Amino acid sequence: MEFNEFIILLEKRLQMPLPGRTAQLKMSSLVRIQELLRFSTPEDARQSSVLILLFPYNDTIGLVLMLRPEYKGVHSGQISLPGGKLEDTDESLIFTALRESQEEIGIDPGQVQIIGQLTEMYIPPSNFLVTPIIGYQSTAPRFTADPKEVAKIIEVEIDDLLDEKNRQMKKMKLSLGLSLKVPSYTIRGNIIWGATAMILSELRDILIDITQSHQFKA
Repeated sequence: MEFNEFIILLEKRLQMPLPGRTAQLKMSSLVRIQELLRFSTPEDARQSSVLILLFPYNDTIGLVLMLRPEYKGVHSGQISLPGGKLEDTDESLIFTALRESQEEIGIDPGQVQIIGQLTEMYIPPSNFLVTPIIGYQSTAPRFTADPKEVAKIIEVEIDDLLDEKNRQMKKMKLSLGLSLKVPSYTIRGNIIWGATAMILSELRDILIDITQSHQFKA
């Protein structure tokens, strides 16, 4: 299936009911499940958004992730999607996702077409309410990492998400210093877990829907 045909099918699927929390929890640690059951989203949760950017890549379809540098914070050294906090000057969460992605990985917002979003997710350790925004570029972007915010840019194929062998349990260090085995996507040595894995789990379920309905193989 060609890239443009895939994007048309994805956009149509995003207009239908989303897999939602059920899909997110497939890649959630026991600690996160307990947090979600214990906490409702507070009124002072900080609005934020991340960008799932799709593009032609190695004769298939790619998406971009980034490794955050080590710092004193709950998401230090983790792999994430580009994005960040809604600022007072931002006109929308879409604007936030594009602005932050431009700052972090050097995309050109004018080249990105937005086609939908996934289910929002509350992250108790950072008090962020995150909305995943989905967009695409018709040509492969040229990424440039901001060294203050990005240790490494990681490009993966959507086939990597669909490959069941890449879903593994890994022992990871949590925000309070605890170590726990958690569900992860382990892709070419990169361990993707936590909120990012939960977001990608919902995307994966949507990709499976497209695969089953249209015999799609990237």
